[in-house]
Amino acid sequence: MPTNEAWLAQVHEAVIEPDLPIVDPHHHLWDHPDHRYMLDELRADTGSGHNVVATVFVECKAMYRAAGPEHLRPVGETEFVNGIAAQSASGIYGAMRACKGIVGFADLRRGAAVDEVLEAHLAAAPARFRGIRHASAYDESPAVRPTHTNPPKGLLGLPDFREGFARLARHGLSFDAWLYHHQIPELTALARAHPETVIILDHFGGPIGIGPYEGKRNEIFAQWMKDIVSLSECLNVVATLGGINMAVNGFGWHKRDLPPSSDELAAATQDYYLHTIDCFGPDRCMFESNFPVDKLSCSYGVLWNAFKKIARNFSAEEKAALFHGTAARVYRLD
Repeated sequence: MPTNEAWLAQVHEAVIEPDLPIVDPHHHLWDHPDHRYMLDELRADTGSGHNVVATVFVECKAMYRAAGPEHLRPVGETEFVNGIAAQSASGIYGAMRACKGIVGFADLRRGAAVDEVLEAHLAAAPARFRGIRHASAYDESPAVRPTHTNPPKGLLGLPDFREGFARLARHGLSFDAWLYHHQIPELTALARAHPETVIILDHFGGPIGIGPYEGKRNEIFAQWMKDIVSLSECLNVVATLGGINMAVNGFGWHKRDLPPSSDELAAATQDYYLHTIDCFGPDRCMFESNFPVDKLSCSYGVLWNAFKKIARNFSAEEKAALFHGTAARVYRLD
């Protein structure tokens, strides 16, 4: 994912409601040969005018240990991010507290043996480690890129996965779910089977708009609406609102000469946001940037302006939940 700052800079907007506190509950950090997104880059984005007071890091296979037991190597990511969080907590870099919460990876297919990995994560960041994401996004089409964990079909229902998943609540950990739209019923079944575990639905359940799904947005949306209604009936599930500007979603923003404005983003995607909020309620929803992944399509300032336009008819109390309250509560940041 190469840098696209010059392209994004073509669209600049005044910040809407600049004083509204924001907790960004979903972003990544990495240092790849062709793209760097570390504290400096995060600060540049979160400091672009919106009042971002804290963030939550979500695993992305960054800085795994190079040696040692394979199952413990993901703990290196937590060690790395906890160091970034400590930098931010020093106050030297400003008032925003980066990575105040950390979500890491553990292979839940290890069953009860995953306890060792969970305990290692908690030991590496005892004040900040909050949960696990074991991505299950799977599609049979070669046009849809598999997610970084390379999961098998039906991961969420496998007995060994379920055994490992059951260990999360015992450690006080939540579960972030990254999947594709046709897998939402699988997550609903998991949530019903484990009401004791807090589950965060990432990115609206990944509506796909490329490959065999291109040109079928209305059909997919109709089924997605029904599946979201069913999932929302599980009171242990909350939803992040964002992450729908990736290439896999099929809007094609990154292919344009000009990046989209906040009005364009809101017009194209607001039905996903409003339906999810209608089903889950503001107290179980939280706007998220999914940066730098969604930075492929839009700038941080424009994205959060779009969120604020989508939320323009909500009350001050509802906005407080959507922009910071729900995230702070779910990831236990206070």
